[in-house]
Amino acid sequence: MLVLTSLYAQEPQQRVKYNFNADWKVYTGDSIDAAVPDYNDGGWKRVTLPYAWNEDEAFKKDIVNLSTAIVWYRKKFILPAAAKGQKVFLEFEGIRQGGDFFVNGKHVGLHENGVMAFGFDVTDYIKPGDENVVAARIDNNWDYREKATNQKYQWEDRNFNVNYGGITKNVYLHVAPKLYQTLPLYANLNTTGVYIYGSDYNIKNKSATIHAASEVKNETTTPQHFTYEVAVRDVNGKLIKSFSGDKVSLAPGEKTIVSAAAAVNNLNFWSWGYGYLYDVTTLLKVNGKTVDAVTTKTGFRKTAFKDGMIYLNDRVIMVHGYAQRTTNEWPGAGASVPAWMSDYSNKLMVESGGNLVRWMHVTPWKQDIESCDRVGLLQAMPAGDAEKDVEGIRWQQRKALMRDAIIYNRNNPSIIFYESGNESISEAHMREMKAIRDLYDAHGGRAIGSREMLDSKVAEYGGEMLYTNKSAHIPMWAMEYSRDEGSRKYWDDFTPPYHKDGTGPDSIWSVTFNKMVKSPDAKPYNRNMESHAVENVKRWYEFWRERPGTGKRVSSGGVNIIWSETNTHHRGEENYRRSGEVDALRIKKQNYYAHKVMWDGWVNPKQHSLHIVGHWNYVPDVKKDIYVIATADKVELKVNGESLGFGVKSDGFLFTFKDVQWQAGSITATGFNNNGKQVCTGTITTVGQPVALRLTQIQRPVPFIANGHDMALVEVEVVDASGNRCPTALNMIQYTLTGPGEWRGGMAMGPGNYVMTDKFPVEGGVNRFLVRATTTPGTITVKATAVGLRDASVTLTTTAFAVENGLTTVLPAAGLTYRLDRGPTPSTPSYAILRTPVAVASATAGAHADSAFASFDDNELSDWVNDGKLSTAWIEYTLEREAVVSEVTLKLNNFRSRMYPLSITVDGREVFKGNTKPTLGYYTIRCTPQRGRKVRIQLDGTATSTGGNSGVEVNGKKLDDGVARDDANAKGTLSIIEAEIYESRQGEKETIVVEE
Repeated sequence: MLVLTSLYAQEPQQRVKYNFNADWKVYTGDSIDAAVPDYNDGGWKRVTLPYAWNEDEAFKKDIVNLSTAIVWYRKKFILPAAAKGQKVFLEFEGIRQGGDFFVNGKHVGLHENGVMAFGFDVTDYIKPGDENVVAARIDNNWDYREKATNQKYQWEDRNFNVNYGGITKNVYLHVAPKLYQTLPLYANLNTTGVYIYGSDYNIKNKSATIHAASEVKNETTTPQHFTYEVAVRDVNGKLIKSFSGDKVSLAPGEKTIVSAAAAVNNLNFWSWGYGYLYDVTTLLKVNGKTVDAVTTKTGFRKTAFKDGMIYLNDRVIMVHGYAQRTTNEWPGAGASVPAWMSDYSNKLMVESGGNLVRWMHVTPWKQDIESCDRVGLLQAMPAGDAEKDVEGIRWQQRKALMRDAIIYNRNNPSIIFYESGNESISEAHMREMKAIRDLYDAHGGRAIGSREMLDSKVAEYGGEMLYTNKSAHIPMWAMEYSRDEGSRKYWDDFTPPYHKDGTGPDSIWSVTFNKMVKSPDAKPYNRNMESHAVENVKRWYEFWRERPGTGKRVSSGGVNIIWSETNTHHRGEENYRRSGEVDALRIKKQNYYAHKVMWDGWVNPKQHSLHIVGHWNYVPDVKKDIYVIATADKVELKVNGESLGFGVKSDGFLFTFKDVQWQAGSITATGFNNNGKQVCTGTITTVGQPVALRLTQIQRPVPFIANGHDMALVEVEVVDASGNRCPTALNMIQYTLTGPGEWRGGMAMGPGNYVMTDKFPVEGGVNRFLVRATTTPGTITVKATAVGLRDASVTLTTTAFAVENGLTTVLPAAGLTYRLDRGPTPSTPSYAILRTPVAVASATAGAHADSAFASFDDNELSDWVNDGKLSTAWIEYTLEREAVVSEVTLKLNNFRSRMYPLSITVDGREVFKGNTKPTLGYYTIRCTPQRGRKVRIQLDGTATSTGGNSGVEVNGKKLDDGVARDDANAKGTLSIIEAEIYESRQGEKETIVVEE
């Protein structure tokens, strides 16, 4: 004890986390001597990390043509002399793909999975007070193989994982005492860091028990005796609770987990659109003095996954959002953008009504994860895969990546799902993944599952892609339900440049065959903004009509693929995916507004709203359908004040007005409820002729800093004499930049998508461009000119960024605040019960009666089917009680592509006779209400094909259309996957009841 007292007689040096992004140099090519400290790198390019060496190609090249190479990065720095005798760690948030790392000429380690964060203990390699050199050799070969196994990683995929090479994420340098809390970096360091979580939640009373657990290591030469203390501070930095754990003794070289917990009152719970975060500081104290302190930014929320539904803070939430490529890229910059741009993009998702982002295939960048915390956007976090299950080494790689990702991200409250596979995995593998979750994040309130897993007994959630699933057990949500594409350049069939439906490439890359294959017919998916928005209303309604409140078995929603245009696999005429609700520069498309209307609520919309699809600038002979997306019961349309009556309502939210004659002026839509009360309205007007350009810097929450990495986003518009954007303008714009800035440009449809050029057009009257700061502060001016239009200019001012000896303590997300726009979780219910399910007690059938149970077993991979004879094509259900049967909901095989003539009786009385319609899963038959206990469903003739395209995958594979058996050519076959019987509803389902 005397030794310990002497050791800490002086005030100990506190832990420091340095931003290590500044002052790097990069060279494309290999050099055996590049790791040597005195190597001459004078001719190398100066960069600030994160930096992909091939960033110029982002959106310029097709994903399959992105350049690969060996690239070297080098950095010189001086660590303060006070760091002598302390631990020093390097933390890399991620690289692409594999890299060898050197410090002062010594090899310190290797990292290869191309996705996850990793670290190195460089204590023995660093010279405090003297110049040090870090060097990294990065290889982003598409076919990079793990050196120890010679195995390629499954997620090195030319469809979805864009190959921006090099050190593409943030880097940090940590200095800590030798008695310290470890970093959450399992790769190389084998450490798990700090774990913060809540329990015993009382949402109503705003209380919970807060737990803190830290892995502590003693690398001194003597036993250490310390106490573990915790301090919790709110968004204003106010201390709201401090508490202690037990006293601990730790021998030299030992590592252990220490913990503490306490009840905390007056908590603000993290929620959708309410990114309330706390700073939880965990301290190690020796003799009353702090020797190590780690601050973890986290939030507290309660989740549950039961009864087929998702609960957040005791309130049911139906997920609606986006399946987004993890690279989340921008033109001319790739994935490596400043933190404020991550917030900008992710905040827009929330503002569109999105509450969940499902990152696809690989773990998202920590910057995006933390951004979702701040803006209040739920996340589904994968580890890494491509398609389907794997075995052997590739499965071990996937497990290791899931382990590392959970440890690194388990304190981020926005993550509520861990995704074990982009497609179903075996039950044995699901158990292994769940065991990893239970080992490292047993208390985080996160469900682990996989796409599909519809009949899993282990997975805690499931769901398919392009059709509707329902469950009374684990939540089922669609994981990418709309793959249609439509460029922002194409308004509709009546606006130049007159989109040609179905235009697409002759061939596309197939991950299945690992080569180019003939492209499928593009007509079913290649759209303009108008038809794309209408289609997305139809797709969402398929899930929303099976929402919580509609029965025991419900859909928990789904996510639309994708959020922003992506430099990944594509089927349209361009070399990038155009399925986004915003384009690559985050300019809103009509889909954005469609979702904002439908999604502004937890289950039902929060308030009434509408959106008129399109613009009102046509030529005199145009007569076209007008579409209004609204939450109202009925919508009236007026042109220049003259009523055209009420639109035809379909798909829950869509109102169609046929053959509207264009007239210059205005068009107004007004929504009413069933009582005739006006609940929402909107107007669009004819805009004048283009006369000028306008440049506007997109508002940013933090200053534009001269750190060599920050960027400004600027919007250019073509406007009329009144300053209104001209929606049909396609003018070519020339840009000139002066001052200490780097032109990164924008993009538009055309040669090379105009990426990195200083001349490109607006589309729909608007476009955007990026300017990167240099390391010299000052004034940047961008001037825009176009033939026949008045010029415009914008002034951008960058502020100095202090870096000393290659180090700064100002972290990349400094100054970014939390978005609390939507407010705390409402205490009111998010849905009302619309109809009452009546359980089936037993069933018999004309054939295969022993499998009749499969038609009501809450398992969408099983079905009852007769023997193919029309005379046996019936099934009869005995209900558990007598009920007034008003509806029968069925999931039939070949639900996309076949119509079935059915008759339904209740206790022998016919209550329905007619045809079903193709759907994305479930079809509800409204019956003449009849009291009874026996419900018989009978095929009344031969089912017929719709004759339409039932859908194809990107590679031409037919989309799922029911169970594996195809009944398309059967004459007398009736196959029921799921049948549900309902009593009279308490309200009209087509009436949208808003939360207000």
